[in-house]
Amino acid sequence: MRNEFEKELSKRICPRFGSISVQMGFITEEQLKRALSAQIDDHISHKRHRLIGQIMFEKGWMNFEQIDLVLIELSKELKNQIPLWEEDLRHDSLSV
Repeated sequence: MRNEFEKELSKRICPRFGSISVQMGFITEEQLKRALSAQIDDHISHKRHRLIGQIMFEKGWMNFEQIDLVLIELSKELKNQIPLWEEDLRHDSLSV
């Protein structure tokens, strides 16, 4: 059950987490590609799903403080987004 939750969470934030990590200068684009590749390899091999930040930490590319800073930035971005169901409601009300 926990693994499914982590997979769903990863689908929603993984690309943003990686992009923000690169933008903040914590990792390189090449490191991001390698971390994403490791995540895909885990999936193909039916290994336990690891969040992208966990992979970066395990490889020594990021520390806990950097991961926290990226998560803070990510949470700011997510707060500014309109949930999909709200967009659907707005679209429906405009077409009436």
